[in-house]
Amino acid sequence: MAVMLLMTFFSAGAQEAINSKYGGVQIGAITYSFRSINEVEDVLQACVDAGLSSVELMGTGVEAYLGAPENTLSRREMRNPDGLSKEKKAAYDKYQKDIRTWRYSEETMNKYKALKKKFNDAGVNIHIYKWQAGNSDEELDYSFKVAKALGAIGITTEIGEEACKTVGAAAERAGMVAIFHNHMQYGNEDFDVDALLALNPANRLNFDIGHYWGSTGKNPAEFIAKYHEQIASIHLKDKTGKGHKEKENVNMPWGQGDTPIEEVLLLIKEKGWPIYCDIELEYKIPEDSDAVKEVAICREYSKKILL
Repeated sequence: MAVMLLMTFFSAGAQEAINSKYGGVQIGAITYSFRSINEVEDVLQACVDAGLSSVELMGTGVEAYLGAPENTLSRREMRNPDGLSKEKKAAYDKYQKDIRTWRYSEETMNKYKALKKKFNDAGVNIHIYKWQAGNSDEELDYSFKVAKALGAIGITTEIGEEACKTVGAAAERAGMVAIFHNHMQYGNEDFDVDALLALNPANRLNFDIGHYWGSTGKNPAEFIAKYHEQIASIHLKDKTGKGHKEKENVNMPWGQGDTPIEEVLLLIKEKGWPIYCDIELEYKIPEDSDAVKEVAICREYSKKILL
């Protein structure tokens, strides 16, 4: 059904190409916003329906969609192979062999390139890929190879010392960037973002303005002004800030929280900084709506600010 819808949408030049770049600022979304949608084809259709021309793509389900060998073990079992039964250890060993063969085949890399083309033909660019094959140097190098095949500038992961060393080094080897996302870390007095960025010249930030505001109560626009050269992307959301008189650090529909989204977007527009601005839908979706409609509302909210 999704494939048919996609073909219909782009048939006979029925609609103009998607463009969610407003006033020089690229508005997109992390596809985590569509986490209620499981199939890759349907996620792409959601991007199209929400009017997004560029996204941070979550890698969940992508390998399976491209035909990777099936893994019959749980994540917990995969993390502790030494504790497995003889039968499950055999299944683990077989999967490790099969997935490695699959990943390193030329055919598989061509599938990633075809996936990039599918997104691009639908009018959607993949500017960042949020996925890692694993944490070893070999697995990280492969992960960046995949990200490059998809047209991304780099890979996002959670910020931390070990990641800023290893993922940063892999990004440098690939000639790409490692982009580190924050949750509540900035609210910790001991958190030293400068030290983490300094661990590798390829390190960049995926700066979540909502989490920053919710954990610190400080204006994210001021942080962006200081670190803009090291920020590859931001996550847009509306939250109540730290110290809010009723409830602090609560996700809200856009315009109902007090995160300074407008100030942030207008600053990036005024300065012309090449920072991707991605919607991350985290507030509770109304019963008469869905994730696609709500992301479209957030995109329109951003558009009205920027145009």
